[in-house]
Amino acid sequence: MDRQKDALYYAGLLKEKKASSEELIVDAFRKIEKVNPLYNAVVHTRREKALAEAKTRDYRDTLFGGVPILIKDLGQDLAGEPATSGSRLLKNHIAPRTSHFIEAVERAGFIVIGQTNTPEFGFKNITDAAIHGPARNPFDKDHSPGGSSGGAAAAVASDMVAIATASDGGGSIRIPASFTGLVGLKPTRGRTPVGPGSYRGWQGASISFALTKTVRDTALMLDALQTVQAAAPFQTPLFSGSYFRNLNTGNRRKFRIAYSLESPVKSVVSEDAKRAVMQTVSCLESLGYQVEEKTPDIDGIHLMEAYYAMNGAETDAMLRGMAKGQGRDLTVDDMELVSWAIYQYGKTVSGGDYSLALGLWDQAAAEMDRFHDSYDLLLQPTTADAAPRINHAFQSEELRERMRRSDSATAEERKEIVWKMFEESLGVTPFTQQANLTGQPAISLPVYLTAAGLPIGVQFTAPKGKEDWLLDIAAVMEENERFQ
Repeated sequence: MDRQKDALYYAGLLKEKKASSEELIVDAFRKIEKVNPLYNAVVHTRREKALAEAKTRDYRDTLFGGVPILIKDLGQDLAGEPATSGSRLLKNHIAPRTSHFIEAVERAGFIVIGQTNTPEFGFKNITDAAIHGPARNPFDKDHSPGGSSGGAAAAVASDMVAIATASDGGGSIRIPASFTGLVGLKPTRGRTPVGPGSYRGWQGASISFALTKTVRDTALMLDALQTVQAAAPFQTPLFSGSYFRNLNTGNRRKFRIAYSLESPVKSVVSEDAKRAVMQTVSCLESLGYQVEEKTPDIDGIHLMEAYYAMNGAETDAMLRGMAKGQGRDLTVDDMELVSWAIYQYGKTVSGGDYSLALGLWDQAAAEMDRFHDSYDLLLQPTTADAAPRINHAFQSEELRERMRRSDSATAEERKEIVWKMFEESLGVTPFTQQANLTGQPAISLPVYLTAAGLPIGVQFTAPKGKEDWLLDIAAVMEENERFQ
């Protein structure tokens, strides 16, 4: 990966007239044609439309000036283009309208050249949709780039594009960032555009943003995309001024930082992940930061159970709508087994169950608010280990058979099946979900490589609305040459 050639590098070439948008698009497609067969990151392209837009649209007063970008094929619709969500049910679906998020991306001066691979409905922390095949990690193609924004991560890490849009409902920006050596920010709930189809995004757990190579790209992207929508159920006050200009003042705040090596769900954390954090701690202490080991008092297992209850109920609602549209009941053959098991569990989640689950989210958010009275930032591993191998089976054949037959299981059995289904994969990525449920911003930074050459990121979490703090500490790590 050439970290120097980020989106702002290419925007600079355009501004200085050292390159044209058409030339950048042609070059991007040359890279895609050469590299994508190795990594299966890009699943749809729009070369001629993109070239036509480069010739006819005026990008002179935009932040990114005509830079090509890939967008995630999940909830980030572009009118007239495929919108499969990695799903068999939607494999022939064409988006009838453009999402507000992608409208904002285009207003920022990007030209959409294609779409990236995701797991079905974004339910996994790896990317292996049956309709597209697995995405592969540019650091080692026998390993996954993560999920659900795995295609986006693989495309950026392999230099097909300098930046790609992504989304994060449980770590789906930060997990791929950790596995592929990228900067991955999940903004505060309500920070970026939503709608017009879905406004709540897993009750605010899910948010759209981007995967980048550099902190400056992340900062300028946040300038471009931050918003307050009157129609949106979740809103965050606009950051006054500019994240990008604020970053470049060079004024660095001496944060009070807590660090934790404990998995929230009591799973095993690898020695590599621990070393990634401790090396970061040593760096920060040498720079004069106050750093102390402290873990928030939150029951991560109960919180994950509340997350799955929401996910199940939302999946039931989504697939119920699809069934109505098709005029028939959906069967196990219409979707992948993970989707089917979540769907069957969701049918058993009552309104009371749902309300209690969201109440646990709010309690966790209140606890984190108290935690931040003492500590500005929380430092953890982003992931508990490096990327898993492509062929790793996270469910046994016995469990997969239970998943297949979950429509005949009791309500309690369906709940247990979902927990068991995700138990091993959650053990690899136990740190990211909490910020989705509390609504806080969190960022993964590429600070560590294993002996095998696979990246592992560290995650900083800040109070709501404090993305500028995350960009500040990220810039410190980048400026001190801690990025790997």
